[in-house]
Amino acid sequence: MKKFGKIAIPVMIILSLLLTACGQNNAGNKGGNDGEDKLKIGMVTDLGSVNDKSFNQSAWEALQKLNKDHGYEVKYLEPKTDADVMPNLLQFVKGNYDLTWATAFTLADAVSQLAKENPDAKFGIVDSDLVMPNVAAVSFKEQEGAFLVGVIAGLTTKTNKIGFVGGMDIPVIKRFEAGFREGIKAVNPEAKLIVNYTGLFNRVDMGKSAASTIYNDGADIIFHAAGLTGNGVFNEAKERKSKGENVWVIGVDKDQSLTFGDDITLTSMIKKVDEAVYSVSMALAEGNFPGGKVTLMGLKENGVDIAPTSKKNVAPEVLDKVEEYRQKIINGDIVVPTE
Repeated sequence: MKKFGKIAIPVMIILSLLLTACGQNNAGNKGGNDGEDKLKIGMVTDLGSVNDKSFNQSAWEALQKLNKDHGYEVKYLEPKTDADVMPNLLQFVKGNYDLTWATAFTLADAVSQLAKENPDAKFGIVDSDLVMPNVAAVSFKEQEGAFLVGVIAGLTTKTNKIGFVGGMDIPVIKRFEAGFREGIKAVNPEAKLIVNYTGLFNRVDMGKSAASTIYNDGADIIFHAAGLTGNGVFNEAKERKSKGENVWVIGVDKDQSLTFGDDITLTSMIKKVDEAVYSVSMALAEGNFPGGKVTLMGLKENGVDIAPTSKKNVAPEVLDKVEEYRQKIINGDIVVPTE
């Protein structure tokens, strides 16, 4: 329930809010119906940008949809350094936001500390298995979606050399690498995977440099799981394509062909961060906040997939093979490793 103490609000609005509050037991019962108090939901990104064309942007688009659909107040903050993370999260807690999202595994320690110190505050975190009563965690089986784009890369490469550019060397990115490697191996054991971790998610220049090195090594396809850094992979591919080189990029998290074009985007591995953030936020609005639980989303749960535009550049017979492996994974005939 919100506190109205020192805020100057017109009398009629105060009366309206008080009447709404009388029927509520806790913040989790506040929803988007007419006459009800509107939720306030904040989001703190990782050290990348909210406009990273990747997972931060997906999470923010979910909050924007909540604003459009239900009139909820939404806001994001972008930490520029690790030292900014805690103050940014705390800003939403002290501002009496009903839910504060953290969009990355790297924010887990800060969320854990603040959740412990503020048991009445509610948090959501992406890419984490943090289990606390006031934290709803969402984790994905990235390895399953990455396996499918690995199948595409393995059957599409002309040079038998394929690249992977990762951001930080952390479990979530290792799951991308592991699944991609296994997908390639399943259909083309002769292909070589060249791996480069930049160490950061917010350095476009480092992504471009990593891609240059891998393409120079003979790779014709690169899959990135590097957030904003991955934009540099597309920039490098676009330059090379303009010079006649037949190179491709596999996007991540969103359908990145919509941003960077079909001429360089072979396919993208979709990670439905937006749907997860939206559904958990709505669960709070409906009084069913999944605190203390980890929501795990893979192929079976429709949490990961390949982009629907894949048919533009991926051969039909390759897509048929993707569907074959998809069913094997869903049925449990294949268990994709996480590292």
